[in-house]
Amino acid sequence: MSDFPEEPAIDLHSDVYFMQQALHEALKAYERGEVPVGAVIINEGRIIARGFNQVEMLKDATAHAEMLSLTAAQEAVGDWRLTDCELYVTKEPCPMCAGAMVHCRVRRVIFGCPSPKDGAAGGGFVNLLQQPALNHACDISHGVLADDCAALLRRFFQEARDKGNDLQRQQEDSGRLP
Repeated sequence: MSDFPEEPAIDLHSDVYFMQQALHEALKAYERGEVPVGAVIINEGRIIARGFNQVEMLKDATAHAEMLSLTAAQEAVGDWRLTDCELYVTKEPCPMCAGAMVHCRVRRVIFGCPSPKDGAAGGGFVNLLQQPALNHACDISHGVLADDCAALLRRFFQEARDKGNDLQRQQEDSGRLP
């Protein structure tokens, strides 16, 4: 018997563990001034692809975390079909990303926080991942580390608003704005 309290075991195959990995990717985006969304793709219990938003860095509107990780996963498995893969993403996918997930035939999509304005995985305005007219439907889980995922996004956008207000104040002080 040990004198030390037992630490809970870390389940390296749990939704929480993989969402933490996606959050790590989102922090990379945050540090680079990108909207902090991160994604990882799992195959047979291990991460085969990672991605974070790089829209501003690459000057590419399609450079979402999900799209970049899908491309990397396809390369890793050697096929465009990702039928045995799960995609973890910190924010509910947009219609573009959800459509790509359906076309790649991702088995399961797990997202952190919903995106009410543009979410396309059942938490926002539409659910493209399970649209009966499409050729594939993804299983969906949501709410994994939702508070942490949402807090990072709120922090990013609050800082962006604050910077915008600072710029506006500077312009007002210099007489460039009425």
